[in-house]
Amino acid sequence: MVQNFDDIEDKITESGAWEKTRDFLGLHMEIGNDISISILDVLIVITAIFITTIVLRIVLKIITRNLPDDDKGKFSVVYGYFRWLIYLIILLVTLHSVGVNVTAVFAASAALLIGIGLALQTLFQDIISGVFILIDQSVHVGDIIEIDGKVGRVEEIKLRTTRAVTIDNKVLVIPNHLYLENSLYNWTQNGTTTRESVEVGVAYGSDVQLVRKLLLQAASTNDRVLSEPEPSVIFTNFGDSSLDFKLVFTLSDSFKAQFPKSEIRFEIERLFRENNVSIPFPQRDIHIIQK
Repeated sequence: MVQNFDDIEDKITESGAWEKTRDFLGLHMEIGNDISISILDVLIVITAIFITTIVLRIVLKIITRNLPDDDKGKFSVVYGYFRWLIYLIILLVTLHSVGVNVTAVFAASAALLIGIGLALQTLFQDIISGVFILIDQSVHVGDIIEIDGKVGRVEEIKLRTTRAVTIDNKVLVIPNHLYLENSLYNWTQNGTTTRESVEVGVAYGSDVQLVRKLLLQAASTNDRVLSEPEPSVIFTNFGDSSLDFKLVFTLSDSFKAQFPKSEIRFEIERLFRENNVSIPFPQRDIHIIQK
């Protein structure tokens, strides 16, 4: 009987402690006229924020594990901004799920976010595009790119813009959102060597084998043209006024391709002149009908 009374007393004590704990957790704090939050709600919010922090760190490590150290630093800056936005969303959703009336806060936040989004729409597009560039590694510093008809060597990739230097030594500032709106040509993603070409037409009746020989000679004597793979000549078409040929060759620095191309054109003109191969003017036959 004594043991039974002790058990009953312990249960009463435990029940009293639980009642006190429940009453403590149920204490409400009034924030303004519309928001009421309990201590239990605060603990749930803290737990949700803690779990969100762990998940965000895991996601950050997964995304940045293959990025260079410089790009990791840039991505971490963007991550810091988005992290606080995610925290705000988790906070509001958690409070709403535990029964806290945050309708007014939701409305104010929605209006604020819409206003900021409309005002900074292009800026957000640039930043998101910069994140995509850092993650998929489609463009690297040193690459030669062509976008929207502009060509430059990439010098720096920032979150909002990419800076490149043109052949004229002018700085080309490219907003990153253009990568999503336009086709990007990366000249050097497959390597530093590129295939270039020079086109020329000769008069009908010319010795095409001699033309082929002279074109190959013009390419092979240029120091900037690589010997492997060898230059080649393509007979492209029987044109309106000329026989059309394309001289194809390989360069190790395509960024300055216009200079060896110019040198090869000079050499072609000299060789054609020495070997009596003419480059014709456009010709048209005009028939006059008299009545």
